[in-house]
Amino acid sequence: MRKINRILIGITLLVFFSCSEDKPKDYVTISGSIKNVVSDSLVIHGMMIDYKKVIKVNEDGTFSDTLKVTPSQYFLSIKDKEGTVLYLNNGYDLELSVDVEKITESIVFKGNGANENNYLIKKRVLGKHLFSNKNILTYEEEKFNRAIDSAYNEFNNLLIDVKNLDTLLISLEKKEFDVMKHTFKRMYYAEKEIKTGPLAKGNPAPKFIDYKNYDGGEMSLDDLLGKYVYIDIWATWCAPCKKEIPFLKEIEKQYHGKNIEFVSISTDRKKDYQKWRKMVAEKELTGIQLYSKQDSLFPKRIKLLGIPRFLLIDPQGNIVNANAPRPSDEKLIKLFDEIGI
Repeated sequence: MRKINRILIGITLLVFFSCSEDKPKDYVTISGSIKNVVSDSLVIHGMMIDYKKVIKVNEDGTFSDTLKVTPSQYFLSIKDKEGTVLYLNNGYDLELSVDVEKITESIVFKGNGANENNYLIKKRVLGKHLFSNKNILTYEEEKFNRAIDSAYNEFNNLLIDVKNLDTLLISLEKKEFDVMKHTFKRMYYAEKEIKTGPLAKGNPAPKFIDYKNYDGGEMSLDDLLGKYVYIDIWATWCAPCKKEIPFLKEIEKQYHGKNIEFVSISTDRKKDYQKWRKMVAEKELTGIQLYSKQDSLFPKRIKLLGIPRFLLIDPQGNIVNANAPRPSDEKLIKLFDEIGI
């Protein structure tokens, strides 16, 4: 009898441990090493959901942590705003290696979940290749449509070629490809309108009205008649916008006292109003700083599809360039010289 009891206990323990080992993890394990480390932490943000996780990085560049996630796409910030898109699902055991000085070219994933994340790296490299020609929006319509359709097909082919991807990721990617195609076409026709439609040179500029002035009161475009107006449309969350700030401040200094006003319009949401005021103060932003109060009419009239966006308006309130060069672009000074500012 005792022998039978011992056998039963042994079987019970065997079943228990077998079940324990087979039970899937309800969290993600992520670890790895960073070469040329510049920060003591990594940050993972949700791209479609509200999520943030800070991961400590050791002095030697190694790190390890666990995360409980909703299956979705995330962004891993490695250096400032530079990083990579991640796809995370509970049960993944990811290991990554990356060189901060060449993030896209060096990042490699291993372990459970590596297939999905290495696919995202391949897609990013493909995107850089397909859209390396920045003049794509200037193509003739037929050539433009061929280029966009070809890019759409190449992305889809990559998605098909990489086997055994998570079905949710496949669904998200197909939706993203459709959005990409639609967005590029909207940008193309908006660019066309800037060149030949209501936003073409010489036409009356759309007006912003009663935007909140950082220095107090409100301001409209009509208040600036008699001077050229260079408008910067930006937001505190926009990394490319913030990269232009030092260049803009330098140009403002260079043209101080000339017949031109530099106007920066924040499109931040109402909840970020104080964040905008704080950034204006901390970064000592110059020129006229305005808050759009989440106005949708002016952005719609200028065909605003992304930021930063810059416009140049003449003293009579007419358009000089509805998609003017950025402050970091030497073409801006050339444009100022051409019109005699």
